[in-house]
Amino acid sequence: MLYYFFDYLQRCCDVPGAGVFQYISFRAALAVIFSLLISMFFGKRLINFLRKKQVGETVRDLGLEGQNQKQGTPTMGGLIILSAILIPTLLFSKIHNVYIILMIISTIWLGLLGFMDDYIKVFKKNKKGLQGKFKIIGQVGLGLIVGLTLFFHENVIIREKGAQRQVIVDMSNPLFSMNEVALNEVYSPDEIKSTKTTIPFFKNNELDYSILISWIGSGYKNWSWLLYTIIVILIVAAVSNGANLTDGIDGLATGTSAIIGTVLGIFAYVSGNTVFADYLNIMYIPYSGELVIFMSAFVGACVGFLWYNSFPAQIFMGDTGSLAIGGIIAVFAIAIRKELLIPILCGIFFVENLSVMIQVSYFKYTKRKHGEGRRVFLMSPLHHHYQKRGYHESKIVTRFWIMGIMLAVFTFVTLKLR
Repeated sequence: MLYYFFDYLQRCCDVPGAGVFQYISFRAALAVIFSLLISMFFGKRLINFLRKKQVGETVRDLGLEGQNQKQGTPTMGGLIILSAILIPTLLFSKIHNVYIILMIISTIWLGLLGFMDDYIKVFKKNKKGLQGKFKIIGQVGLGLIVGLTLFFHENVIIREKGAQRQVIVDMSNPLFSMNEVALNEVYSPDEIKSTKTTIPFFKNNELDYSILISWIGSGYKNWSWLLYTIIVILIVAAVSNGANLTDGIDGLATGTSAIIGTVLGIFAYVSGNTVFADYLNIMYIPYSGELVIFMSAFVGACVGFLWYNSFPAQIFMGDTGSLAIGGIIAVFAIAIRKELLIPILCGIFFVENLSVMIQVSYFKYTKRKHGEGRRVFLMSPLHHHYQKRGYHESKIVTRFWIMGIMLAVFTFVTLKLR
């Protein structure tokens, strides 16, 4: 909103300094600052309010060290994160941008889904919360909205590279001979619809999803929207659930998400800038640069929430926060066409998810084969395995953050490994 206000002041009144709001970097910096302030000041008030209402976490006895101390800690702290994301985004971004609209919808959608789960657990005293099938329906619904919007909306486009040719005049020749030579590739001014995405380790770093169904015949591109939407649904559900599973000890999901968000924000900035996109030889996506403001608010919200969520946590984010931050990361990565980097960038989420799948599958298999279920890990998700081994949760969280930073750096490196 402030962007439009200062844009009006510049155009109509020529107010000195109003033009600074045209710069994405300036608005991104403001988004970080405001999200941090909102998290810290609103967070304290929400914690006090929840304590008065006795909205505390009911902790199951899993035999973990320090678990009993968490009993009664206020939950639903995801409201802090959501507020710290949405308010700066509405203030500093171009809210008519299709990518911004999609991110706002995703944040509210999954935030409400998580809020319903927390509400049932806390106020209805039902430890199971919202039934799993309704969570899946909600995630599938968002995946449909995101997939169909990104496929069909007229402003969701890319620009491809083409050979630039230049005429060079040879001044040493008295007849001024003119030689046409091919130079480096530049981005075409033509904006096209495409299902291309970034894929690591391949020569041109790009994959067109429609190629995956080329076997059905000459009209395969007519069905690419269906394939693309299914892929989007799977990614949204997987990453959202991965973040939800990672939210098991103080500060783990929040800190990991801040690291991931920083990388995605940088990707959005370079993908929306022809100079940087050309230098890094990555896909140029017009209008995507505005997403930097949203992701700046997201990172600021996560870091600000750590003020209260770091060990020992004064508040838990609950599903209100964990489902939302996972979905935000998934939708953002899809929007800037970096979703195939998620297994690397979101490696912590991926491993946590995988540990649960391995544990459950192996337990069922051994029970069916031997009549007694056996386990691969002492406990899943993986962070609980290390707690069972006697590691303090602060050490586990710090080491997971370090691994997250290493994965973030490696994600950048993949763009040059072809």
